Amino acid sequence: MSKQRVLTGITTTGTPHLGNYVGAIRPAIEASRDTNNESFYFLADYHALIKCQDPAAVHQSTKEIAATWLALGLDTDNAVFYRQSDIREIPELTWMLNCICAKGLMNRAHAYKGAVDVNIAEGEDADKAITMGLFSYPVLMAADILMFGAHKVPVGKDQIQHVEMARDMAQRFNHIYCKKEPLLTLPNFQVDDNVAVLQGLDGRKMSKSYGNTIPLFLGEKQLKKHINKIKTNLLEPGEAKDPDTSTVFQIWQAFATPEQTAEMRQAFADGIGWGDAKAQLFALVNAEVAEARERYEDLMARPADIEAELQKGAIKARAVAAPLLEKIRASVGIFGLA
Repeated sequence: MSKQRVLTGITTTGTPHLGNYVGAIRPAIEASRDTNNESFYFLADYHALIKCQDPAAVHQSTKEIAATWLALGLDTDNAVFYRQSDIREIPELTWMLNCICAKGLMNRAHAYKGAVDVNIAEGEDADKAITMGLFSYPVLMAADILMFGAHKVPVGKDQIQHVEMARDMAQRFNHIYCKKEPLLTLPNFQVDDNVAVLQGLDGRKMSKSYGNTIPLFLGEKQLKKHINKIKTNLLEPGEAKDPDTSTVFQIWQAFATPEQTAEMRQAFADGIGWGDAKAQLFALVNAEVAEARERYEDLMARPADIEAELQKGAIKARAVAAPLLEKIRASVGIFGLA
């Protein structure tokens, strides 16, 4: 049985938080240990430029995210771990896909439509402050996927459209240029309904854009302080509490065993105080991340070693990308005259 190639990108904006860990990093690292998979994980720093125009922030986020994955045990001998901008074949493929991608397809992209809707609601021109990066970034995402022949792309439900667009572009390219044998692999999205989407300090989805995150590798005192900030209701100790509407319980469940989850559910029914529940949550989360936090802090002090890992990954990634791009260039008529 041939191996399935799985690809995941991590945008280099902001500091990794508990939601990133539970929803993406932890399951991806587990998947990378599956010998039936070829795992490709990359730092999407070109994508970061769409949202963030602070060079220092993009650079720092790249360092933090790379250190996070390495500290959590990503095996870079088995997985291919690279920085998007180190793979020069990706922007070249992006341009070629731009030349066959219909503008109408991009008009239907959720992020673009959402930005237009906000502008119209505010009485502004529909395209105010919308860059070509925002408008066409599904093409760059398609190049990320198609460059490495990914079979599966794990995504949240809000990202399914992008994988479908990549599939559309691959089909169109193959139809135009590859009559005899398709060059681009048609990817499939993979949505894991069992992966938790954590709530943040204010009860909304944990997100950098809401400013409600709990950074993954805070020191113990700061981690406890953040957990104590989680919004709760005014029910007193001794009063039964609903675990299914509680951010404290939801985060607990993402880190706990089934037995621990059942015990905490009973504790909620018995009226556990919020202070006690938060103290137990801190102990649970801290126990899981403590060793990785030490490795993370050590790595952050050795940026040259992080860079060496990324360059090792870039060599492996380009060993896949360069031969494919040569075939793609030949298929569109860009090759030597002799």
